[in-house]
Amino acid sequence: QVQLVESGGGLVQAGGSLRLSCAASGRTFSNYAMGWFRQAPGKEREFVGAISGRDPWAGITTYQDSVKGRFTISRDNAKNTVDLQMDSLKPEDTAVYTCAAGPSLRPLRDGAADYWGQGTQVTVSS
Repeated sequence: QVQLVESGGGLVQAGGSLRLSCAASGRTFSNYAMGWFRQAPGKEREFVGAISGRDPWAGITTYQDSVKGRFTISRDNAKNTVDLQMDSLKPEDTAVYTCAAGPSLRPLRDGAADYWGQGTQVTVSS
């Protein structure tokens, strides 16, 4: 059992930055790939990015094209946290952002996560 709790959401103006954090419970955290998803009102949930666990390759990241160069995922296994640094935010980034844990990057990219957080609202004003 892994519990995920997001924090750091809020209101920011376009062009600004925001850093989201996901705190996970459990001593097996480092074995999970961690991902971020978002869902805007009236739209389906979409994959934002993910980072691999320690096995087999730690720290490998992948992002959807729309956030490449603007968003950065990092993790601290010692603290059981994964962060999403969001820079150059755009109004279209407005959504509920949720962190998720999965066994590897591939299923996580497809939304097949084992655990999901509650989500945190990110609103980007123009």
